[in-house]
Amino acid sequence: MRIMRHPLLVKENDPGPGIAIATHEREYPRNSHIALHSHGADQLVYASRGVMEIASGQNFWLLPPHFGLWIPAYTPHSIRMPEHVSMRTLYLRPGLHTAWATCTTFHVVPFLRELIFQIVGMGRIRVRSRLECAYRDILIAQLKRSTPIPTGIALPRDTRALAVAEQVLNGLEDRHSVAAMCASVGIGVRTLQRVYQREVGLDFESWRRQVRLMKAVQLLVSGLSIKEVSYAVGYQEPSTFIDLFRSVFGRTPKSWTRELAALSSRFEFSPGSSVDVARDSE
Repeated sequence: MRIMRHPLLVKENDPGPGIAIATHEREYPRNSHIALHSHGADQLVYASRGVMEIASGQNFWLLPPHFGLWIPAYTPHSIRMPEHVSMRTLYLRPGLHTAWATCTTFHVVPFLRELIFQIVGMGRIRVRSRLECAYRDILIAQLKRSTPIPTGIALPRDTRALAVAEQVLNGLEDRHSVAAMCASVGIGVRTLQRVYQREVGLDFESWRRQVRLMKAVQLLVSGLSIKEVSYAVGYQEPSTFIDLFRSVFGRTPKSWTRELAALSSRFEFSPGSSVDVARDSE
């Protein structure tokens, strides 16, 4: 009962009685912001266009097209759109997909993208409709097959350490030393390291590498070259960036982007071209 009285809980889009999945679609202009809130349903957030910045507690994600974010029920989160975003959201009754207990970023392959658009076009999935529940079952099967992608980071709570984190997030191309960033906010380097180990679970440089990787994924998806991405995230030598990327994804950035492009070209989808699904009566 305490959860149901959560002051941030928004029930507007949650599945009602007899509904397995509710849906929502909206176009957001540049610099839109959705304030901190939560839902009583598990949430699949996906944007077919634009990049979303999603924050939940100490965690932060940059979510470009081709990626979705799973947000479990009752998880407070906020979303900022630094550019125009075409958002499609599915709200699932808790218990349908139990593989991910925490917020999880995953790759939206073309078939899953089509499925999301199709379900949104249907408006809802009713538990007594065998046809609609077939879409539900295929969606859950696709989510179980999806591979989580490490494109999120944790942020420290300490205000000085957080100020350093914001410097990194806002200027990855800058090559300021750790000492210079610490001096600008009044924290010692050793203190910063202790804070990051305690509150983030990583030393500062390992954390900064995660930030660079998260931003690099966004830039690679947007079409920048490997050399351009390397410089944009603070590496003078592309080979250093390539080694980092390979250590996490198991392949080079070039191989990874080629695979992503191949998957996308294998199935091109225009929302207006979907075949309408006949709704059988309840």
